[in-house]
Amino acid sequence: MNFNQFNLDSRLNTGIHQAGFEQPTPIQASAIPLALSGNDIIGTAQTGTGKTAAFVLPILHKLLKGPRNKTRALIITPTRELAEQIHQTILELGKGTKLRSVTVYGGVGAKPQADALRSGVEIVVACPGRLLDHMQNRVADFNSIEMLVLDEADRMLDMGFLPDVKRIMKQLPRQRQTMLFSATFPNEIEQLAAQTLNQPKRVSIGLARPAHTVSHTLYPVPQHLKKNLLLRLLEETEMDSVLIFTRTKHRAQRLAKQLNQDGYSATSLHGNRSQSQRNSALNGFKKGQFEIMVATDIAARGLDIESVSHVINFDMPDTADAYIHRIGRTGRAERNGEAFTLTTPDDRSLVQKIEKIMDEKLPEKKLPGFDYSVPKPENHYNNNQPRQRKTSRKSKNTSYTIRS
Repeated sequence: MNFNQFNLDSRLNTGIHQAGFEQPTPIQASAIPLALSGNDIIGTAQTGTGKTAAFVLPILHKLLKGPRNKTRALIITPTRELAEQIHQTILELGKGTKLRSVTVYGGVGAKPQADALRSGVEIVVACPGRLLDHMQNRVADFNSIEMLVLDEADRMLDMGFLPDVKRIMKQLPRQRQTMLFSATFPNEIEQLAAQTLNQPKRVSIGLARPAHTVSHTLYPVPQHLKKNLLLRLLEETEMDSVLIFTRTKHRAQRLAKQLNQDGYSATSLHGNRSQSQRNSALNGFKKGQFEIMVATDIAARGLDIESVSHVINFDMPDTADAYIHRIGRTGRAERNGEAFTLTTPDDRSLVQKIEKIMDEKLPEKKLPGFDYSVPKPENHYNNNQPRQRKTSRKSKNTSYTIRS
């Protein structure tokens, strides 16, 4: 099957070709025909499977056949980063169509967003909080909405956005097409779907399992030796760009600072950074200006960074589902990737849940020559002091490359 068989508007061919699309992914092959037919959709797909294009292409196709200068499509997503990524996909696939898209989220000035909304931009990609502010201020006119996408619905539930989403939906036209995408379906999301979708078609691809292109390794280690083991892993493993996850914002910031002191080019992505800092960190990581990004789970969903060769869980996440989404940042687009996880005895029950989902036992490994018996210092922060500065891996290893 190829994209020509979808009979999409010919004005989309340029964007599809420049994006390198040849054969649709399974989620695209299943969802695009349903979306083009006007069906409401409940979609579940593994990360990195082309889900965004599965709803963006039908939206662009339909917008080309109707009036301009009206907001006719609304996409709601949980994070600013994911909103920007969807926006960039719209711009890429919609080249030559003159369709307009705007992102709406907090942390940046509201006036440019309000001006764009007043102008009748055709597509709005928004996070719930700021969007609701604009609606309450009567800035946005959504009376012409024909298509609504709720992306990462379970993540919006986790982040407490569901009440805002419901308030937004009450102000939209009832006659519309709604597409809901979610990795998992807790009761609240099932109820939301039942209340707001009209005879939806279900599309499920790769439910709750990591991509087959990712290999997994557990590294048992005492909590106080995690940083030392991480440094050894970074030194001894051939890596391209590395995404490291921590459980807290403060640890992400501190670990990135320590890695820079140890000679790595590292940045961080977490909720305490301003929007401009987050954009700078993400863009710098994508372009290879930083070889390491340390992040909290804000970066775990939706971000499409094809060059990530390794994901390292410095801390285990809170749930097995979060683990699946974290390691989904590598092994994308059929590239091979590796996931390293530093585990303590307290993580055992979560490891067992992950192994049950994957239907296999995750291999454990110990690094030869690493002293796991070093006692915890009286002042734990002594262990976090930077070692003697070393030469960056980039300059030491001339074969190092970043793929953008």
